[in-house]
Amino acid sequence: MTSVLLTGFEPFADDPTNPSGDAVRLVADGWDGEARVITEVLPVSFDGAAARLEELVARHTPDVVIATGLAGGRDAVTPERVAVNLQDARIPDNAGAQPVDVPCVLGGATALFASLPVKAIVRDIAAGGIPARVSLSAGSYVCNHVFYLAAHLAETRPGMRAGFIHVPWDTAHAPDGHPALPLADIAAALHLAIETTLATPADISVPAGAIH
Repeated sequence: MTSVLLTGFEPFADDPTNPSGDAVRLVADGWDGEARVITEVLPVSFDGAAARLEELVARHTPDVVIATGLAGGRDAVTPERVAVNLQDARIPDNAGAQPVDVPCVLGGATALFASLPVKAIVRDIAAGGIPARVSLSAGSYVCNHVFYLAAHLAETRPGMRAGFIHVPWDTAHAPDGHPALPLADIAAALHLAIETTLATPADISVPAGAIH
């Protein structure tokens, strides 16, 4: 049976919740597809998240890894296209670590692309009435770190595909002035991302770049 590892993150700093972790739980509760979906909420910690991801991949040997995280301020679900081999933390993580100018994987490639069909995922999420677009920067914090590690692990495991999806705040918990989506829509977008990935071995070729 095809297996998918879907991860989100725990709340960060003083935030009461994290929509990525909450949406992953909703997907787990409502999943009815043929694939086996394994879900996990990762710590917002460079070392802790990496160790847990490696443990989960080793234990479950998933065919697909879709990691997710919060990008507060974005107004759409944004599958990431490229991860950079860089930890440059503007603020400490939940464990108090603040790496600066440190590689995610020592000796790894400068950058790695997602092996998910990111453009097809955006197409199908948008077709479901949920705002979505491709992103070309996952930042340099724990989200990018997990994305890079997942992509690196996929390179060492033939047949495994991996990528990352950033989600906006959910409407029930968004800080004042921040764009948001209903949590049910965020979960529906992740559900669609799994379905599209399983049905799409190679991404579609349509414009999705940026000029700045």
